[in-house]
Amino acid sequence: MCIADKVNERFMALYHTTPLLILSPGRVNIIGEHTDYNDGFVLPAAIDKKIALAIAPSGSGRCTVHAAALEDSFSFDCREEVRPAEGWKNYILGVVHHLQQRGYRIDGFNAVFDGDIPIGSGLSSSAAVEGAFSFGLTQVFGLDAERFELALIGQQAEHTFVGVNCGIMDQFANLHGRKNQLIRLDCRDLSYVYVPFNFPGYKIVLCNTMVHHSLASSAYNERRRQCEEGVKVLRDHYPEVKSLRDVTPAMLEEHKTALDSTVYRRCRYIVEETERVVAACACLEKDDLLGLGRLMDATHDGLSGDYEVSCPELDYLVSLARPRSEVIGSRMMGGGFGGCTINIVEADAVKDFSDHITDAYTRQYGKRPDIYVTTIEEGTHAVSYPPAP
Repeated sequence: MCIADKVNERFMALYHTTPLLILSPGRVNIIGEHTDYNDGFVLPAAIDKKIALAIAPSGSGRCTVHAAALEDSFSFDCREEVRPAEGWKNYILGVVHHLQQRGYRIDGFNAVFDGDIPIGSGLSSSAAVEGAFSFGLTQVFGLDAERFELALIGQQAEHTFVGVNCGIMDQFANLHGRKNQLIRLDCRDLSYVYVPFNFPGYKIVLCNTMVHHSLASSAYNERRRQCEEGVKVLRDHYPEVKSLRDVTPAMLEEHKTALDSTVYRRCRYIVEETERVVAACACLEKDDLLGLGRLMDATHDGLSGDYEVSCPELDYLVSLARPRSEVIGSRMMGGGFGGCTINIVEADAVKDFSDHITDAYTRQYGKRPDIYVTTIEEGTHAVSYPPAP
């Protein structure tokens, strides 16, 4: 039974009515990590790992949400002020709060959700939950909110209810994904273009360290603070600089001594990574997959060395992948400190690659890594509607 069928069945058992079903994907990011909150470029895509949400009006102001995977539920009254709670509940509460703050009328609802996005893997399960609920609420209550606005609402929920000062990439990719397309998103003005990823002889393979991270950890917010510190210093010399997006490698090097050494290395990674995303799109336009792979490798080296958001397990997985002839590129993906590596692998060699990674990693760390062969799919969408009354 697929996840959508499972949540539909659980919903009807709990609430005895037919829900609207929403599928909300996780995402991969081919290149461009930590550039989003620095006004840079990213290159994400929605994937076939997803959150499934069943939702319907409750007929009152009462809202009840059941997380099937956790066997946990909570209720609140949306006619009263919505306040932060604890844990996973804040992803939903934050979305409801910010929809209301923008003037949208939310009545009571019942919901059940579940998913196959591994938590803490760097595939952005949190944005998938936010996208599922924001889109689902617009559908069941007839709200005239565009996907662009829903992405901003998800980001606001992270900032104010979850406590993660994240960029916009995850929520944007979740809501704007298209099958077999990457999204080159300009995080400064949120303009975007679709970039085809048309390489049928290759697969995107994710290797999960099984090390769970938390983007709410102080390390993520500390990196952002360090980037802002670098911008502040550089702005004294270049008043036009509003973010690291405006800084060239030459500008950074000229004023290296004015920066704390750690802040300098953080800024160097971001400045170089922004340029790598532009170069990666040029490679894709020329069908230069090898060039893309070299850029992915450089991204990992920067994340591990200058930005220091990798971990021994991620570095080990990359070290296993890079020497293999079937691997075009390999790097850690996501916020860091755990989660997955993303690898572009020849399709015919995926099994050999997976077996090699699994055997070596299990011997090294005593735990078996999960491996996902992903496809690029549509963004958040409804798969069925309740019958008209």
